[in-house]
Amino acid sequence: MPELPFIPESITVHLGRPESEAENVTVPFPDYIKNVASSEIYPTWPEAALRANIYAQVTFALNRIYTEFYRNQGYDFDITNSTAFDQSYVQGRAVFENIAAIVDELFNDYVVRGNNVEPYFTQYCNGTTTTCDGLSQWGTVPLAEQGYGPFDILTYFYGEGLDIVDNAPIDINAPSYPGVTFRRGQSGNEILRKQIQLNRISSNYPAIPKIPTVDGVFDEATENAVKEFQRIFGLTPDGIIGKATWYEISFIYVAVKRLSELNSEGISLEEVTRQFVEDLRRESIGVEVQEAQYYLAVLNAFYEEIPAVIIDGVFGTQTEEAVDAFQKLSGLPVTGVIDVVTWNYLSRAYYGIVATIPQLEGGAPVYPGELLRLGSQGENVMQVQEFINYIAQTFPEIPQVPVNGVFGNQTQAAVLAFQRMEGIEESGAVGAITWTALATLYSDLMMGYQKQMDQFPGAELSEEGV
Repeated sequence: MPELPFIPESITVHLGRPESEAENVTVPFPDYIKNVASSEIYPTWPEAALRANIYAQVTFALNRIYTEFYRNQGYDFDITNSTAFDQSYVQGRAVFENIAAIVDELFNDYVVRGNNVEPYFTQYCNGTTTTCDGLSQWGTVPLAEQGYGPFDILTYFYGEGLDIVDNAPIDINAPSYPGVTFRRGQSGNEILRKQIQLNRISSNYPAIPKIPTVDGVFDEATENAVKEFQRIFGLTPDGIIGKATWYEISFIYVAVKRLSELNSEGISLEEVTRQFVEDLRRESIGVEVQEAQYYLAVLNAFYEEIPAVIIDGVFGTQTEEAVDAFQKLSGLPVTGVIDVVTWNYLSRAYYGIVATIPQLEGGAPVYPGELLRLGSQGENVMQVQEFINYIAQTFPEIPQVPVNGVFGNQTQAAVLAFQRMEGIEESGAVGAITWTALATLYSDLMMGYQKQMDQFPGAELSEEGV
């Protein structure tokens, strides 16, 4: 499901019932609406009636596209031309001139209800041979003749609380699945949206555990929710969001939210708000850049094609060159920009190294690829607690913590104190940068304490080079 609705440049129509082996045709979206309107309503109707119907037809089609109603079910089209399911589209038919003119004006406007972001499911029927709870096409005519405007007609049939989104952006109609898998340790807006969807689904399927922290980080709780979802819906319960799981989550989410029904629960803006920067590129700054640089720096030790980078959180020329080299090495388009695909390839390459080279030179484990924070549990948390307690013996500003594998308030406080001491962003969570700083200081202290009396210090001392 896309983040926010848009007007597609084109729409793919299946010329038959969904399950039939009929032809698919892809046509420009305005041309599709002109065809539908010319097939379903009469050009002699009052203009207000024509406009109300066209609003409904545009919005109905956008609802199918936004919810990926058919693509979630494994089909390769956006909508059918079967009036039992969708709208009438007659391949090759002529369109009416006055209808075409109205469509050219209205094709990028659509109906919403309340504060919901998705195009409303503007169900309708002709009102003569078939009736329904939505708009009656023939019923719009007497209302227009009585002086109702297009919006008044829509309100008459769909109720109060409607609004019209004007001049919506136009974009390429591409499937929402980004073409990469998501798994524990990764983060991003795609994961954030799936966490939101899984938590809503769990209200209808309580066997799926709630994800307590919905922040776009694929943690253990998210993995457990994905596994249970997969088990319930007959997918391989591996805890990884691939293409099949991605679309099944979307399909069930649309179903439980009733997004393709008149009584839709709706999607709020908060449910689609981005938390992460979508792409990292020249002049980007911040923790996300710093983590990408860390991954590139580790890969540099194993792949001479990837140049060295400084881990400073600033996406400069050096980082761009390293990204270019990594993309070339991975067979990706060489853009110098870290988009979601490049990020997933980058993190996957790093995790591959972690699996084979689990320790730093000083003997401390490398960052395991899992963000640790309040509520996390397991061996990685225990390792952090051991780092902290060893460091605390030398730096009294770092408090000692219980080594129990549970990331509680004491561990969070100790992490914050360490981050403050090291000048790292004070998040209270342990990601790649904090883990590496902990492990490096731990190794330095341990190696230092293990030096013996009269042991060679590793460098000649002289008057010139003390």
